[in-house]
Amino acid sequence: MKIAVTYENGQVFQHFGHTEAFKVYEIEDGAVRTSRIIGTDGFGHGALAGFLREQGICVLICGGIGGGAINALQQAGIEVYAGVSGDADQAVAALLAGSLTYSSQANCSHHGHGEHSCHGHEGHGEGGCHVGHSEGGCL
Repeated sequence: MKIAVTYENGQVFQHFGHTEAFKVYEIEDGAVRTSRIIGTDGFGHGALAGFLREQGICVLICGGIGGGAINALQQAGIEVYAGVSGDADQAVAALLAGSLTYSSQANCSHHGHGEHSCHGHEGHGEGGCHVGHSEGGCL
């Protein structure tokens, strides 16, 4: 399973649609096997869901994100944990331990229009990945 975190200087980057890099963690047997940083190649907002899916990402940890992006990610089969801040490595460790603090009301107040209602992913595991499983991909 692969987990991506919006990434900047070791921290969870706070605006999904403007992230220039993701730190991608390959998980095996409930632990991080490898990690690497990948650039977004100029993709932004709506195109990032497809970009992440092409990378084999099952789970996204991010800071602020709009409702449209959450919907696109969920349609791509990616579980979203939004409203996370702090150290990227620690966020992944907390997710794997079942103790990640995330918000169902991700901060996207910089958007001044209605298409970006903020909400997190409810019903984890539906149609995408199941955190903690070690099988080689999304379930």
